Amino acid sequence: MKRDKIIYYAATGLLTLLMLFSAGMYFFNNAEVAKMFEGFGYPTYIIYPYGIAKILGLVAIWFLKDSFLKEWAYAGFFFAFILAFFAHFMIGDGEQMGAVMAMVLLVVSYIYSKKI
Repeated sequence: MKRDKIIYYAATGLLTLLMLFSAGMYFFNNAEVAKMFEGFGYPTYIIYPYGIAKILGLVAIWFLKDSFLKEWAYAGFFFAFILAFFAHFMIGDGEQMGAVMAMVLLVVSYIYSKKI
């Protein structure tokens, strides 16, 4: 049981750091992120709402115990990471490893959240 908690908190903590870094980029380095979004063909007006959604998803994962919203937060991150991987892969910028790392951390966090 103790091992499961350690794995859960480590994976969730690293995922949180990754998402906070990403959301921070959206808020504090908007010009560079907007350029990246334009390269993907995404509208730039979704940058701020997407950053807010990432933070709210983290709040749901950390503070809601076994709730409907926590499951949706995990699902939202899952789809975001899949789409991020394929967006980077399709334009060929070689930046898809961040999405792969985030997906691994997300899956580990989800599995071990069910075990503890």
